[in-house]
Amino acid sequence: MGNKLFTNTIAASPYLPMQYGYKDWVPSQSYYSFAARAGCDPFTAYGSSNTTVLECLRRKDSTTLIAASQNISASGTYGTWGFLPVTDGKAVQQLPSIQLQSKALNGQRLLVGNNANEGREFTPQTITTEDDLVAWLELTFPLFTKADISKILLTYPTTNNSVDSSAPLFATTGDSGPTALNQSSVGTGQQQRANNIYAETTFVCPSYWMAEAYSGQNGFSSYKYQYSVPLALHGQDVSGYFGPATAVQGPDFEYAFMNIWGNFITIDNPSISNKIANGAASNSTASNAASSWPTFNVNAPYQLNLNQSGGALLSIPMTAAANATELVGSTLRNDFRLVNAYTWEGGRGARCNFWRNMGVAVPE
Repeated sequence: MGNKLFTNTIAASPYLPMQYGYKDWVPSQSYYSFAARAGCDPFTAYGSSNTTVLECLRRKDSTTLIAASQNISASGTYGTWGFLPVTDGKAVQQLPSIQLQSKALNGQRLLVGNNANEGREFTPQTITTEDDLVAWLELTFPLFTKADISKILLTYPTTNNSVDSSAPLFATTGDSGPTALNQSSVGTGQQQRANNIYAETTFVCPSYWMAEAYSGQNGFSSYKYQYSVPLALHGQDVSGYFGPATAVQGPDFEYAFMNIWGNFITIDNPSISNKIANGAASNSTASNAASSWPTFNVNAPYQLNLNQSGGALLSIPMTAAANATELVGSTLRNDFRLVNAYTWEGGRGARCNFWRNMGVAVPE
């Protein structure tokens, strides 16, 4: 398609749920369950009626269909829906994990980012043991064999200890100390292991694959970032570029983030001035990584880590047993760093390669 649809594209936390073939058993079960809820259950063999299930559904009123859809969607796997995109071979021709590797793309330039803690809201917060984790993995990835489940555990190594409810919650630095494999500001141990697995397969790795797809060929370029302002849950970045800023986002951060998006839209490059990147409160014109943002490349996989320093501690109840900590107040300062996206968080690039290789079985 070239530039017929667009030239530049922005993908913030690109969502890639399971994408089955349109007649695979998972979407088929949802379809027939929906039909049954709507009163169109096929009780007899093919040929006994002149009316198909689809024709029956088309005759139902909208209230009946809405109620049936709501019931089926609410009955599915935790954190997802009964109805998701499918591969039909025409409108949607291939799995994204495969199609992006072909570099058959729309547009020329991409700005893509993910949040530090994308997975918590989509993962049951009841995983305390490795057995709990394995049971959740088997439900979440029904096409995986036991060998595939073992591969996940090897790709996401940690101890097999149960979650310690007294373990402190804190954000990782990304490139030193504990990693997102078993530590974050919203989880530890087996629970964090699950949070991170879902985050990476569904949101984070798709952002890596997109960045790679738009790199390495003439006329194409990509820029990548991570939003890391605690708690950095899925969706908490939106107020940073659309406004109004939340209490955890200082005015300098919001202004810088908006300019990053604005510059990419207007001048094809998300780099911002040192003054804007450092922020007015810092009163500094020192060189900032955001002022000379390099394009993403598999040989130089750099991303900009968007975070803040300073602020006052604010305790936020997360569960009955644990609180998370945010930073707020007038002492917040921009803290932007250029980091290696592949070695980030204990080797995220290698884990994303794992998910791409498993794409057909996920499927995604």
